[in-house]
Amino acid sequence: MSDFGIGASVKRKEDRRFLLGKGRYTDDIHPAGLTHAVFVRSPHAHAVIKSIDSSQALAAPGVVAVLTGDDLAADGIGPLICGVTVTSDDGEPHKAPAHPALAQGKVNYVGDHVAVVIAESQSQARDAAELVEVDYEILPAVTDTASAADTGQQQIHDVAPNNVCFNWPFGDKAGVEAAFASAHKVSTLDLTNNRMVTNPMEPRAALGEYDSGTEEITLHLTTQNPHVHRLVLSAFNQLAPEHKLRVVGPDVGGGFGAKIFVYAEELVVGWACRKVNRPVKWNADRTEAFLADAHGRDHVSTAEMAMDENGKFLAMRVQTNANLGAYLSTFGTMVPSYLYAFLLAGQYATPLIYSEVKAVFTNTAPVDASRGAGRPEATYLLERLVDVCAADMGLDPAEIRRRNFIPVDAFP
Repeated sequence: MSDFGIGASVKRKEDRRFLLGKGRYTDDIHPAGLTHAVFVRSPHAHAVIKSIDSSQALAAPGVVAVLTGDDLAADGIGPLICGVTVTSDDGEPHKAPAHPALAQGKVNYVGDHVAVVIAESQSQARDAAELVEVDYEILPAVTDTASAADTGQQQIHDVAPNNVCFNWPFGDKAGVEAAFASAHKVSTLDLTNNRMVTNPMEPRAALGEYDSGTEEITLHLTTQNPHVHRLVLSAFNQLAPEHKLRVVGPDVGGGFGAKIFVYAEELVVGWACRKVNRPVKWNADRTEAFLADAHGRDHVSTAEMAMDENGKFLAMRVQTNANLGAYLSTFGTMVPSYLYAFLLAGQYATPLIYSEVKAVFTNTAPVDASRGAGRPEATYLLERLVDVCAADMGLDPAEIRRRNFIPVDAFP
């Protein structure tokens, strides 16, 4: 048994090497023959790629290779995947459009990956990336969460009619409707939980090394979960057999959830190091981080609470449009469903809850878990609604909470 109680001061043992500048992050690793990758990114939210001309970039000083989605497809590298299935109200699994690590035919958000330039230095790769000429046919873009599924909106993916990924109902709909019909008072809240982007101290980075003798790939990543990366990159992306792929998570300078997912850059770097038979490193700058890291939140909701004459909660009803962005991130479907709707009760003894989540695609960066993953969205909505309930009932906000807390004898 530990002698430490809750709140006790515990001496940290891991800090000394960081304070002395002895940490070892992905960017601190410099294998012999290292090359540097810079991505050509879409400046448009939605556009057809008519052509890519990389001839000037290939002729630029220090350039080793310029690779596109066609090269990726020719080598049989699979698209990025979402690992959690959500069943829609029609009994069908959620709609899952293909997400190539380098765009193939179309770009779907600002920052989407169009090509990668590999050169002897990062500055040479940056200069050459500006020489890649992409001819775009710009399409109308869908960016508003509330209206993304409205009739007449631009279609983003053929496999997802009306830009809907899934409609997910949960709870006792009939029971909730009966409770609302007999309620003394109903409080209503329209709420936008704005999109956010994480901003860890260390931007994402990836370093790929290929051993042509053993045909093994080693990836150093800024990852919160190297085991997920190894599984997905081998089993689903066909980067390499699992026994030929090693994923290393060195020191990581913050994550907040955004470094759990498998990203396009990581897959491309692992593939490119074998393609050029040299180590390849990519480091995001802060602008890239804001464009291409998975974002969070982005809900538009209407929440209602039915109460009796004493302010006791009888039933809660929530309708949420959840923005998943242009593509599905690794756990994107899970966040606004299982990790959000299941938590809407909070700490209150509300006997009946019914929620409907409509997950939509838009021409924005993919959305996934960030700083709590669904739970903050549920808590924010619930506590804002309870404050509205207090005002509508003429009760102190603390008093209406006291009346509706789960009783002590109901724990744990």
